[in-house]
Amino acid sequence: MIDKDQPQDSAENVEEPQAQVEEPVAENEVIEEAAASDQDHQELTKLLEDARSKADEHWDQVMRMRAEMDNLRKRGQRDLENAHKFALDKISQDMLQVWDSLELGYQASLDDSADIDKIREGTELTLKLLVDVMNRHGIEQVDPEGEAFNPEFHQAMSMQERDDVEPNTVVAVVQKGYLLNGRLLRPAMVMVSKASSGASIDEQA
Repeated sequence: MIDKDQPQDSAENVEEPQAQVEEPVAENEVIEEAAASDQDHQELTKLLEDARSKADEHWDQVMRMRAEMDNLRKRGQRDLENAHKFALDKISQDMLQVWDSLELGYQASLDDSADIDKIREGTELTLKLLVDVMNRHGIEQVDPEGEAFNPEFHQAMSMQERDDVEPNTVVAVVQKGYLLNGRLLRPAMVMVSKASSGASIDEQA
């Protein structure tokens, strides 16, 4: 019986070294896979950190641009309000001279010994000063007497039959008009000529 068991022990002893050789190979593969997985994880972590860093940088840029746009909007709104509030500052300064001149003329007219010729002269100078101020600020007077009627700048108050001028001619200015840099402020109120009844009959004949 001892002889029969010995070959079996011998076979078992031969197989055991083969199992011991295969186990280190499997462990190396697991280690390599674990190392590769850890490397991939580190790369993914780095990519994620880079993406987060870029996202934070872009967010900061967006917030800065938003703040700048908000500041520009507020500044523009403030400038617009100041422009509306102080748009008449220059012309107001110039008009003070006219105001002062009118007050002086009025006070002079209250004196019992006032010289009417001097008052008239002062009034003419004040009027000239006013015209200069208006022209300096682009305000132009429309006085179309003797000119052809222009509905863009004139408003007809009445029609007059006239034989001495061409029909549709301004024969009298009831109230002068004004332009501001070429744009109509107020039309001139005028009287316009038309052909007389007799002239109309002659033309038809």
